Amino acid sequence: MATGYLEILRTRYAARLLAGTLVGRLPNATAPIAILLFVRAEGGSYSLAGALAAVYGVANAVGQPLLGRLVDLLGQPRVQLPAVLVSAAAMGVFAFTGIGPLPLAYVCMVVAGLFTPPLEGGLRALWPSVLRRPDQVHAAYAMDAVAQEVMFTVGPLLVTLCVSLWSPQAALLVLNVIGVLGALSVVVTPPSRAWRSAPREAHWLGALRSPGLLALLGGFLFVGMALGSITVAAVSYADDRGGDVVYGWLMAGLGLGALVGGTVYGARQWSGVPERRLRVLVALLAVCYLPLLLIPGPVAMTGLTAVAGVFLAPALACAFVIVDRHAPEGTVTEAFSWLVTTFTVGASVGTGLAGPVVEHGGARWGFAVPALAGAVSLLVLLATGRVLAAPAREGVIAAVSENDPNRAAEPRFSSGERA
Repeated sequence: MATGYLEILRTRYAARLLAGTLVGRLPNATAPIAILLFVRAEGGSYSLAGALAAVYGVANAVGQPLLGRLVDLLGQPRVQLPAVLVSAAAMGVFAFTGIGPLPLAYVCMVVAGLFTPPLEGGLRALWPSVLRRPDQVHAAYAMDAVAQEVMFTVGPLLVTLCVSLWSPQAALLVLNVIGVLGALSVVVTPPSRAWRSAPREAHWLGALRSPGLLALLGGFLFVGMALGSITVAAVSYADDRGGDVVYGWLMAGLGLGALVGGTVYGARQWSGVPERRLRVLVALLAVCYLPLLLIPGPVAMTGLTAVAGVFLAPALACAFVIVDRHAPEGTVTEAFSWLVTTFTVGASVGTGLAGPVVEHGGARWGFAVPALAGAVSLLVLLATGRVLAAPAREGVIAAVSENDPNRAAEPRFSSGERA
């Protein structure tokens, strides 16, 4: 397992692209908690902090596919670098002006969210040109999903560290400067500068004209809902059994499970088409949410959250392969960005839905929401199985047509029955 991942990381530019993308996405991963702590330090209410964070999140969800489409049209550096500078500048204005001029604060959140660069989708578009071998690309997708879990675990710790050492204002500024440096380290690499999308058919729907991609997005909307709702249910559970410390252990367990699951999943090649395997992974994900309804003591509950997270990263990694199979020519970055947006929107809906459920039924009913959302996701994938089984393009790893600026006439990688 370790040998396979080390082989990928030893490939020229691979480690730099992965690390730069993760660092570049830190401002996005830490925005909710950084905004909350800053607004509270400025004397604002939790409601105001939540509203500003929500505006940022909605703007981010809107901006990702739009910027992804521009990346497919114009290339990565010409879009990613200006976008990250504008986003960081908006957060800088917010950090210096605070919440005094409230309309300006909202404008800053809209701009910062809307111009968050689609580094995540850009990295997945780059993997084929950097790694070349299909089995390595599939393993890189799994490693990418695992790295996200690490980032979303480490990110909040970095925010609290900056706040404790300096101030909430400094946390906003430092994290966004780090984000700019991360994005810069990606866009100046030869793979990023050389990458060009395949010629695309002019269509206002862009990547969304693919029925298979729409089916996948429909299923992953509910996977996002499951993840968003479980965090709210965990807060309710922890309130009665130890507070923030217990909540931290539950979230750490969830992340650890995803880390282990994704690492093991990416360490081997899987036979069969990924669409069929995704249905199995989502079914297992839904089943593993069910034991949470037992709500045992904190130690056992932490173990159950770890089990509940095991199949999340594998499902994401499998979804990345399916996105590449179904994205219309010339829309690969946009298609990956749509998956990010759909997952984010689903998590937000799940958070909003679980709140009233927990308020009226307690933690047990709160944990029923992720199990139900996982089951609905499986039903969507089963109902759209015929659409998902017919990829828009057969080459899973289109190393040449999507990534070769010279459009060299070389054979494309095709997974056949391997994904």
